[in-house]
Amino acid sequence: MLLRENPSTEALEAWIIQLRREFHRYPELSFEEYETQKKILKILGELGVEARKIADTGVLASIRGTLPGPCIALRSDTDGLQVQEELTERNTDYISRNDGIMHACGHDGHMAMLFGAARLFQENRNFPGEVRLIFQPAEEIPPGGSERVIAEGGLEGVDAIMGMHIFTNHESGSVGFRPGPFMASTNRFEVIVKGKGGHISKPESCIDPVRMATDFLSNLYPALKKQLESDKYIVGVGRIRGGAQFNRVPDTVEILGSYRTFDRETTDIIDRTIKECLDEVVKRYAKPGEEFSGFPDYELDILHGYPVLVNNPKFTSAVNSKLQESFPELTVYPELEKTFAAEDFASYLQKVPGIFISLGTLNQEKKIVEINHSCKFDIDEEILVTGTEIFYTLSLDFLKNPEKYLNSQGCFNTEPLRKSLKIDR
Repeated sequence: MLLRENPSTEALEAWIIQLRREFHRYPELSFEEYETQKKILKILGELGVEARKIADTGVLASIRGTLPGPCIALRSDTDGLQVQEELTERNTDYISRNDGIMHACGHDGHMAMLFGAARLFQENRNFPGEVRLIFQPAEEIPPGGSERVIAEGGLEGVDAIMGMHIFTNHESGSVGFRPGPFMASTNRFEVIVKGKGGHISKPESCIDPVRMATDFLSNLYPALKKQLESDKYIVGVGRIRGGAQFNRVPDTVEILGSYRTFDRETTDIIDRTIKECLDEVVKRYAKPGEEFSGFPDYELDILHGYPVLVNNPKFTSAVNSKLQESFPELTVYPELEKTFAAEDFASYLQKVPGIFISLGTLNQEKKIVEINHSCKFDIDEEILVTGTEIFYTLSLDFLKNPEKYLNSQGCFNTEPLRKSLKIDR
């Protein structure tokens, strides 16, 4: 790396690692990142960077060069997860002090790398245009903090955007991405199956919502398999809840699940199939008689969360070329497989061209192998200076040569996904 050849890099790297550990010790949940926000504002103030609050618990900052030019935004997420961190041989010094909350997805490292890039730009102001820093809250919960940032003007005047995420799906220090659809949309469905409760010894007087729920799920999976190829979607149920005691048929059963897709057509097929399977179950369990009037029934609530994350093809191609040119020793995967992971960074990419980059942290020798969201998740801190330099080098190249990165006619179709579909029968 270019920074590795600079004698001052050792101090910068130590500072970045220190910041990452400070953020790791005190994680906060989505839209509760008040202390994190205070820390971010304090560090920016020490660097002399102008900043303001955005999206309630986020921070927006700007560093302007000495010459006029375009604006590129760099984004980090800031929220932790509701996970109890487990003590390991590595994290003794920086294990979470906030009980039941953990930076189990690398957001502490994302913030540290963004500060590293900010420090480099602040110390070397001889560049055209503006670098916009977005410290965004609430990436972990749909619809995500990105929509708040956008609604409050965080992208005004921005010509392009970059984000980076630490993952254990490739080796430490390598980077990966792909042009076009890269990460899936995330969608949630909630069903309330309504039966008719009563004593379990009188099944003829009841309509059992437990059996209805079981049949619904048993029918849903094969119905989708008939219509869709397996690599186009994932569907699963995270919670089934109903009943209170062993000898009573309950009145309702609640089902909470989700599905992920890479295009609107697949999303529409799954929406429709869920409803059709529920209609079929209601029809099958219907009974004659006035006492069964209005039973069985269901309520269906579908929330379309993060859209598909689509990397702008021209921007991605320019990033790949610049990385190959500037970092010949860097392992780059320019055609990573699409992933069913989801990210609210997708909303930014619907507004301006840019790229979302995966930064690998898998290191068998250091026993850094746990996947994101694990209670033992950790990162190889050597990658932080790598991510910092990638942010800095690509941003600087864009500011000096925006024509390499941008299409004259704009980018991705910004048609928004529907946010919800609610059916009350």
